[in-house]
Amino acid sequence: MAAARAILRRMKKRPFLFAALFSALTLAGCVPAPVPPASPGGATPAPARNQQPVVIANNRGGNVMAAIQRRNQLQRWGGPVEVRGYCGSACTLFITLPNACLGPNATVGFHAPRLPGTTIIPTGVDDIMGAYYRGGIKARWDAEWKHSLDIQRITAAEYVRLDPQTRLCAV
Repeated sequence: MAAARAILRRMKKRPFLFAALFSALTLAGCVPAPVPPASPGGATPAPARNQQPVVIANNRGGNVMAAIQRRNQLQRWGGPVEVRGYCGSACTLFITLPNACLGPNATVGFHAPRLPGTTIIPTGVDDIMGAYYRGGIKARWDAEWKHSLDIQRITAAEYVRLDPQTRLCAV
């Protein structure tokens, strides 16, 4: 998280680059799933006991900044989050939520972030994404995946082997 903030601070020193990158990422984004309801003051309520999980399923990713915003909302909410099915690209940022689990039959896909319809990897976005990864996932991201234009898929079991802090969901 600190690395992401540092990158954003550097980008703010170059407002044109930041504005262009932000605009491109916004245009590339998908619409995030609905957020659990907020209280009138705008704060997201604490989860009730036996709260129904938010299920993120078969998500190909999309806009990195929108995924980070959604991730922050889900973290503040604190209720259970289940990542199931296929989770690719920006979706992978949800797996490391403290209140998330990964479906045991899930497939996770990584590739370099890029501007829509191009092979251009925007400066700094790979480091922003990398700030949300841990352990062997972070090492593989930095060494291989953040440079790959092709999706690199791994199973949930492989993900947990590389990042033992990840919890698997009940079947």
